[in-house]
Amino acid sequence: MKKVIALLLVMVMALSLCACANTSDKDEQGGAQKSNVIADSNNDGQIEVGTVDDVEVNQQSEHLDAADASASGKWEALFVPVDIEGRAIDMAEFDLTPTAEELEAMKNEPAYGRPIHYFMSDGCTSGPTMADHLGYYEEAGLTAEGVKGSSDVEALGTDQVDVATGMMAKMLVPITNGVDITFVGGAHIGCKSLYVLADSAYATTADLKGQKISVPNGIGKSDYNITALLLDADGINYSSDVELVQVSADACVTSMENGEIAAALLSDTFAYSMVKDGKLKCIRSQLDTDFADRVCCVMAMNGTFVKENPTIAKKVAQAVQKAHSWMRDNSEEATKVLMDMGWNGGNYEMNIMINNSLQFGLSDDFTGNTLKDFVQRYIRLGLITSMDDADEVLELVWTPIL
Repeated sequence: MKKVIALLLVMVMALSLCACANTSDKDEQGGAQKSNVIADSNNDGQIEVGTVDDVEVNQQSEHLDAADASASGKWEALFVPVDIEGRAIDMAEFDLTPTAEELEAMKNEPAYGRPIHYFMSDGCTSGPTMADHLGYYEEAGLTAEGVKGSSDVEALGTDQVDVATGMMAKMLVPITNGVDITFVGGAHIGCKSLYVLADSAYATTADLKGQKISVPNGIGKSDYNITALLLDADGINYSSDVELVQVSADACVTSMENGEIAAALLSDTFAYSMVKDGKLKCIRSQLDTDFADRVCCVMAMNGTFVKENPTIAKKVAQAVQKAHSWMRDNSEEATKVLMDMGWNGGNYEMNIMINNSLQFGLSDDFTGNTLKDFVQRYIRLGLITSMDDADEVLELVWTPIL
């Protein structure tokens, strides 16, 4: 009976996902065509992208945390990266060509000879798509096809795709509940922050006690988990000191103005123009100094794929991390590609600044330390309820393969 149910689930997912073959979705140079997957229209936790072209960008040279940046009027100072030794993985010059030993091992794995399926995603989660655009899968001896869908978690868990980059906060709990996904690398930091009305009296998270905060993609999902961790870091209990509610990202400002909520967790690219227009200010961020040493988005793979294809999985991970390294080292060129392909939206200079703040391509040591810390917090905060041993959870969710 369980096999029948699983088969039905896969069939349903197949109807909602569209595989985009290399021969039809790419130009002669191997670059993916412009994607129509843009913004977070269905509140599934994908990163909302910018929408406003005409916006002022005042680059800063010294980092300030969100509350200080807002109070000082130097908003862009939040996006100056905090230097952290050992955070970056450097794959920019790595030769992806399989060695003779790797090629022989690849030939003995079940995925050999078929295309690698990656989840097509935009913005800060576009690493697997960018790897295809740059020709890195081919360099690694692989062919690849992009798959469009509404949920990377479902696509990975039902074996519709082999690899995706997505929010750790979205995937961690489902893995502990039996979804067949494992993390294999770190993608980047930052990307979401807590925002309030610019003319409100709220200056820090402490001011939000007793108030309602929107977690746009829903209770128990990634925005909920990220908000819980940001509040917890400031000694605020997310379940008793505040009330977390769901209001869609595009309705949050109106809800604030109507007094229905006091704050909302929003992507920085989505909120940027509203900060510059004087509607919003940021009071807490995953780019703050105490979160700059914590991963936001991860590279994830289907767990069975990794177990059955260890060498091919490693080559896929190398290709994606080489793409992440290129995006970090060439933020202007990478942003141009992202915008030309429709994978970033809004103002070009804004996207360069914010993409640079994300510090694409995180080392395994950095990512592993983050996951260990977050697993312990998730258990303590009751966000993970199906398991209570942090070491067992970490072993389940973290499979470094580089």
